[in-house]
Amino acid sequence: MAETTASSIDNTRKLTETAIMLALAVALSYVKIFDLPMGGSVTLFSQVPIIIIGYRYGWKWGVSTGILYGILEMLLQGLGNFAYVKGVGAYLILILADYVLAFMSLGLGGALFRKLKNQTVALGVGAFVASALRFLCHFVSGITIWGEYADGWKSVWGYSAAYNGSYMAAEAAITVVGVVLLSLVLDFSATDLKKKKKA
Repeated sequence: MAETTASSIDNTRKLTETAIMLALAVALSYVKIFDLPMGGSVTLFSQVPIIIIGYRYGWKWGVSTGILYGILEMLLQGLGNFAYVKGVGAYLILILADYVLAFMSLGLGGALFRKLKNQTVALGVGAFVASALRFLCHFVSGITIWGEYADGWKSVWGYSAAYNGSYMAAEAAITVVGVVLLSLVLDFSATDLKKKKKA
């Protein structure tokens, strides 16, 4: 009975924390440092909450949270993009590459290095890898469904790499800085987030 109660409390805490971090990520996604004309933006730490959830609770929880975040981003800010593509295949690529898989990678990246002893290194490298995976997703959509905007470029591959790289490099840098700074003052492996004082 006691174990069941403890498990219920733990699950409730995880769900509550995840809901808060999802809401924070969505709110931060509206704080844009700059917007690109055909989609893509640099935000103020919007990737950080999802990466932290992945780090705290592992890849399954992180991936699920990332997928939810991607769906929310699509519904709240991305529905207009569907007007620019045609066909079921293009719609699927848009949904998966630009939203579901792209933001799923944040939760995955946060979890990948959680077994490293150094939290700062784990989160910093995880944030970089998560951003790189997200870039790859946007790169794929760029060469498959957004290639028509590559006028003037010799290669659609070069266009997609340059366009998506222009904002994802900045987003990656901001995210790495965000998780590293937080890791210096909080212990994300602790329930109460408090860092233990060194003796």
